[in-house]
Amino acid sequence: MKLKVAFSSFIPLFAAAGLLWYNANKPMIVSTVNPDADNAGLKLPAGFGALRAAENVGKARHIAVTNGGDIYVKLNRPKDGKGIVYLQDANDDGKMDDTKMFGNYGGTGMYIKNGYLYASSDTEVFRYKLNENGQVTSPDAPEKIVTGLIERRQHESKSIVVDNNDNLYVNIGAYSNSCQEKDRTPGSMGRKGCPILDSAGGIWQFKASKANQTYKDGVRYATGLRNVVGLDWNQQDNQLFVMQHGRDQLHDLFPALYTVQQSAIYPAECMYALKKGDNAGWPYIYYNQDEHKKIVAPEYGGDSKKEGSKDYIEPAAAYPGHMAPNGLLFYTGNMFPEKYKNGAFIAFHGSWNRAPEPQAGFFVVFQPFKDGKPFGKYEVFADGFSGSPEKTASGRADHKPCGLAQGPDGSLYVSDDVKGTIYRIVYNK
Repeated sequence: MKLKVAFSSFIPLFAAAGLLWYNANKPMIVSTVNPDADNAGLKLPAGFGALRAAENVGKARHIAVTNGGDIYVKLNRPKDGKGIVYLQDANDDGKMDDTKMFGNYGGTGMYIKNGYLYASSDTEVFRYKLNENGQVTSPDAPEKIVTGLIERRQHESKSIVVDNNDNLYVNIGAYSNSCQEKDRTPGSMGRKGCPILDSAGGIWQFKASKANQTYKDGVRYATGLRNVVGLDWNQQDNQLFVMQHGRDQLHDLFPALYTVQQSAIYPAECMYALKKGDNAGWPYIYYNQDEHKKIVAPEYGGDSKKEGSKDYIEPAAAYPGHMAPNGLLFYTGNMFPEKYKNGAFIAFHGSWNRAPEPQAGFFVVFQPFKDGKPFGKYEVFADGFSGSPEKTASGRADHKPCGLAQGPDGSLYVSDDVKGTIYRIVYNK
């Protein structure tokens, strides 16, 4: 259950959870859903609680929540032959009771916009018409919006988002680490002109309502992005934001230029604010988050210090390396305190290649924003997914956060693609 309250400015409301204050200009939504006794195993800021809304749904990637609070989950690998899970809370206790499955394809992308559910495989994007209750009307007859996208068994996730002008944005990840002549081979130099960028390594724009589009119908909206799994449309400044997975193996490939410690922490995982025609610079440069510089990649003549071209855009924000940002969500709800409004939540799936340093990530962070731009340092918002500090350090996490979605009451939903848990985070203070 949820209760919307709008009292005159700064009138106190006494509730079971404590003393709450409301501003009439920004009415808050108070969650009456009870968190799990252990907060679903998560460590959260004071006043927040969490519950396991669903468990064992499959390899849950991105998720979308309807206006009625029902959840659609995209599975990376089909379960029982189906790749989309529909979850419904029948008795309004915050736990998903009813489950239905449809769609015979795996993948990552999931998004709701203008009465349609959009979902992607690794080569195609589909959409399903929703009824007034947010339910798919013809689960076995989706409309195919985009087809024929590259899938080369590396960075194959086709993450998606739709803007306010009927445009669909699709990540097409580069099927390479750094566009070497021989991929991931020590000393191999970069391919001139990096032909991968012709059909991958960027964001492509298509029409959200036009059927059977292919590359020739789309626009290479932004390039020089190795792989983007987390992306969202920032309503505050009407702009696309993405999280890039940075390159790997600086030391393994060029040991004379990088120590193992440097390779463990560089390059940054970067947030980019994109406009049409932008070039983020992959594979020619990477971003050093400590020096705040674009550095020429060793495959293209870099020596770990030489700075890259000013023609490549600067990141909007930068985060520690190799933590795999798989989810991005701009928070527009009224449940959480005012500091979170229009800021960004980022789900870091976790690292595998930070040795000899401990592995890191496996958490959700909050990035404050001001006037549509990152403002100040990020903070860890939800931790504990891995199960213990030891499991984090070893990279053997029990759960790995992947997708993010906002509920109609302002709850934050987080998917886990290890054990298929769907977390719901609420604020009750």
